[in-house]
Amino acid sequence: MALKPDTASAPSSRDEVGRSANRLIRQLGLVRMLATLGFLVFALAVARYSPTMPLLGDAENAMYDMRAANFAKKVDQDPRILMVVYTDDTLIDTGQRSPVDRTILANALTNIDRMGAKSIGIDILFDQPQDDDEALKTAFRSMQTPTHVAYASNETNTEAIQFRQQEFLEQFLKDITTAKTVPTSIRLLTDPDGVARRWPDQPKNLPPIMVRAMTPPNAAFADYRGAIRFRLPLSSDRPVINKLPIDLFADPASAAFVASEVKGKHVLIGGDFVDFDKFDTPLTRIGDVVTGDSQMIGLEVHAHMMSQLLDNDQPFSFPGWSLWVIALVVVLAGCATAISQARAWIMGLLLGSQILFFITVPFILQYQGFDTLDLPSFGWATGWLLAYTSVGAAARVVGSKQRAFAQNALGKYLPRSVAAEILKDPDKLALHGEKREIFCVFTDLEGGTLDKFVGDAVVAFWGAPISFPDDGERAVRAAWAMYEAGEEFRRSAPEGVPPIGRTRVGVHFGEAIVGNFGGEGRIQYTAFGDSMNTAARLEAANKNLDTRVLVSREAAERSGLDWYRPMGRIVLRGRAKPVDIFEPAPDMPAGERTQIAQLVTAHEAGDSDAVVQLTSQLQEMGQEEAIANLFKRLGQTQKGESYVLG
Repeated sequence: MALKPDTASAPSSRDEVGRSANRLIRQLGLVRMLATLGFLVFALAVARYSPTMPLLGDAENAMYDMRAANFAKKVDQDPRILMVVYTDDTLIDTGQRSPVDRTILANALTNIDRMGAKSIGIDILFDQPQDDDEALKTAFRSMQTPTHVAYASNETNTEAIQFRQQEFLEQFLKDITTAKTVPTSIRLLTDPDGVARRWPDQPKNLPPIMVRAMTPPNAAFADYRGAIRFRLPLSSDRPVINKLPIDLFADPASAAFVASEVKGKHVLIGGDFVDFDKFDTPLTRIGDVVTGDSQMIGLEVHAHMMSQLLDNDQPFSFPGWSLWVIALVVVLAGCATAISQARAWIMGLLLGSQILFFITVPFILQYQGFDTLDLPSFGWATGWLLAYTSVGAAARVVGSKQRAFAQNALGKYLPRSVAAEILKDPDKLALHGEKREIFCVFTDLEGGTLDKFVGDAVVAFWGAPISFPDDGERAVRAAWAMYEAGEEFRRSAPEGVPPIGRTRVGVHFGEAIVGNFGGEGRIQYTAFGDSMNTAARLEAANKNLDTRVLVSREAAERSGLDWYRPMGRIVLRGRAKPVDIFEPAPDMPAGERTQIAQLVTAHEAGDSDAVVQLTSQLQEMGQEEAIANLFKRLGQTQKGESYVLG
């Protein structure tokens, strides 16, 4: 017969979850709970989108620049690329600043075309007419080397070119376009802080980006939008990309000497001016310690991009879904840390490891070649902190209410001072048993560590879960106060209340197994062992001995009180080992207590004559039931024998 699945437990589990949720809402408050959830959502957004957020984005960029600059590869000069530049000296020599002299460019192009370059890219916009335009156009139309001439539009670069300039540029390019000479986009992108860090996109209304157009097709880089890999030179006298002035190539006499620098290379032609076409990069942002440059010319940015493309160096970028996963883990880690109840050293280790993660992991990833440009590393730390703070604040609210409830609940079973200590260190009420030496009290008692109610009796003990130096004194004083309270109640009982017998108390000190045996969800703090049994039998022995409060020698000697009168040595019911017992008598004159002690000592020594003599002298005391019972027991036993209770 097939067993049917047990579906009864499912509603119970759902009900329990519902009750827990309702209890949490009551403790936290709906408004505070919604605020906490709102902060967590915000923390998740920060941990995912911090690179695009105000202020946080600036911090992320600064962190990236530090990583990129510190782990930029140092390389020898790239033999595949050459920069040919107009310099400020060129402008002085030609007496023409903007637009630059085009005759020099025409002559340089003609010479470079004969030197065997792989390709030529020109980062100069021809957006204004010049007297020597025809000479330059003739040079472009005669080029045999693939030549890519700069194009920009007002739509994508409003600062560099106006509409009328664009009209002239388009007509100029139309006049020079051949199978070898074509337009190309020289568009570079900067982040909101003005730093060039990433590859530009490819707008549909622009021709192909220059470095892509000049190099063999590379499908991997077709849609690449990641970080530009900037590199550092091995030494300051050999830059990563070689750079020569255009004047050398325009003059046929000097061109012959630099022909070897061109053959087989991609040649980039542009300007290298003090105050024009300069970019901040991660290298220059924090200071290029090798070259000392404060900015990088746009032509060199193109050169670094070309070098990266030729190396097919496309660092791995984290997909969006993975950043969401990491952000969620970070926020959950902040929440878990905030509510953790681990020991202090474990918490320190946990916090330290998480802080170390936020600081080191992004640098490690950068060092390993990952693209960390859009990695929200600062956002991780901020999101974690937001989650930790918001959940921690909520936990403190709930904790304070639970703490108040727990202290009130524990206060019904423990002294409030003990309850407060346990709340400070819950391990003191850990779920296990341990051997402890305790003062055990069996009676109807208010105070001490309340163990259990057994009919009209109370079992209590001192010394656990927390022990104090005066546990013994407080245990005995509580036992005596209980007795007196019982007597006072008997004397002042309202009319009609049935007669109530004397309160009897037994106090003993000894070893017991003490602990919380109730389970995780219920406190059942109790004690087991011979000392508990002894205290119970002492309480029961009061009935046979006509005493009120019986304290064993072990408890009396550790109480620090001197108000006891000895009541002989007895063997408790069901036991074999005798017990020396004492009864508190704070109102009895010290001399009388001394006389009774002499009587008991004489009996223990087996001095029958002394026992008879002292008993006769203390006959007047025998009017008290407990003393009369003592005289009787001493008379019935010889030579210090213990009185055995039946």
